[in-house]
Amino acid sequence: MSDSIIRTTTKLAITMAEKYIREGGIAVDATAGNGNDTLALSNLVGASGKVYAFDIQKEAIERTGKLLARSSLFDNVVLICNSHEKISSYIKEKGQVSAVVFNLGYLPSGNKNIHTMAESSIKAIKESLGVLRKGGLISIVVYPGTEEGKNERDAVFHFAKSLPPEKYHVCRCDTPNQPGNPPEIIWIEAKSL
Repeated sequence: MSDSIIRTTTKLAITMAEKYIREGGIAVDATAGNGNDTLALSNLVGASGKVYAFDIQKEAIERTGKLLARSSLFDNVVLICNSHEKISSYIKEKGQVSAVVFNLGYLPSGNKNIHTMAESSIKAIKESLGVLRKGGLISIVVYPGTEEGKNERDAVFHFAKSLPPEKYHVCRCDTPNQPGNPPEIIWIEAKSL
């Protein structure tokens, strides 16, 4: 049963993003972390595609770079040690990005005092809307297990549900029978008008 897509929230989020990404496309990992999402996106866009991977922590960018050096089939990733708030400063292909993935919270096995914050995450999501193509997807995994995580989840969801319905579909996914405060996913799809 290891191929279950709902066993882990992050796997479900990437599986959904796969439906929006084509070979030769452009994708963004807004929170590179350990590099797993970056690697998945790299393989999806292929040799002719491009992935931009952001993280504010040098340690995360280094971990991602090492994972890509070991496991990536392609040399198609731009690693950026900067806040995801700066997405539009780095991505020149406005309106061409197929998917943007966020895995909010803190760096696994890293300093738990360094974590994403609602204000910067919402700014990054707004920036992502500006680079997303029509029919593209923003996937946001949120972690309500801490007070900061709950606040961030609530703020991100409040922002997402305020988006104009004539331009965006918003979907929220949770796993209510799992113990504790399991992660949730918020998807924003830019409608193809």
